[in-house]
Amino acid sequence: MKWEDLRRSGNIEDMRSRGPVRGVGGRGGMRLLFPLAKMLIGSKIGRIVLVIGVVAYFMGFNPLALLDTPSAAPQSTQMAPSTQENDSAAFVSAVLAQTEDVWNAQFAAAGAAYREPKLVLFRGSVQSACGYADAQVGPFYCPVDQKVYLDLGFFDELSRRHGAPGDFAQAYVIAHEIGHHVQNLVGTLNKSHQAKQTAHSGTQANAIQVKVELQADCYAGIWAHYVNAEGTILEAGDIEEALRAASAIGDDTLQKKAQGYVVPDTFTHGSSAERMQWFQRGFQSGQLQACNTGV
Repeated sequence: MKWEDLRRSGNIEDMRSRGPVRGVGGRGGMRLLFPLAKMLIGSKIGRIVLVIGVVAYFMGFNPLALLDTPSAAPQSTQMAPSTQENDSAAFVSAVLAQTEDVWNAQFAAAGAAYREPKLVLFRGSVQSACGYADAQVGPFYCPVDQKVYLDLGFFDELSRRHGAPGDFAQAYVIAHEIGHHVQNLVGTLNKSHQAKQTAHSGTQANAIQVKVELQADCYAGIWAHYVNAEGTILEAGDIEEALRAASAIGDDTLQKKAQGYVVPDTFTHGSSAERMQWFQRGFQSGQLQACNTGV
């Protein structure tokens, strides 16, 4: 992919230098908790407050977060990005800009306005409007704040662990997450969420989610279709890189690698064959109507 001369997006939020976010409740939080508990035990009201705090803690709330102190705020470690990381960040910014150009044009053609998402670069872990997440969850889209979250380390994992190297394999991953943003704007994510809420079983809910993910793959294919039409960006083998990545992160491939067998009822993203098929469908047609997965 010839990306070096492409424009860069202004919608990147670079949080890499902050390092992994550490939520409250670790060792620092416990050091605050013990003297506070000792003080509260000394009075009847204090004991009541302490009991409420303990109950809240086991319900998933952090009572220390109510204290207006620096220790009660999420903490992070300052880390300087490497040259290689900065090159990857520049690549991500260029790909994001291309998704903006394509989807602005597609929405305008349909008489609508495209609201460009932010893309947050983080290292290790991050606090999003959808909750805390670490790098192990992989890239994700949060519909609450309309942001894509990406740890650049995922690209190394995609190449080394999943055997899907190449810059366009990485571009496919970004375009897939932007596909979720498109789904959010047109109401598909809300519709699928409601459908999963009323699903009769986990298997049925999983099947709905698979349709969501396959449609995002198809939208990534639409993006690739229009980037390819430019005639100066894609290189020989780029589409094959995207298809290889789609195959590598199919549920059946991942399950077989992790546990030696496949459980289709637990699929949440679709099989390798399905992911490749829907990306190709979007790439060949360039039409939103071709991406009707039934979701």
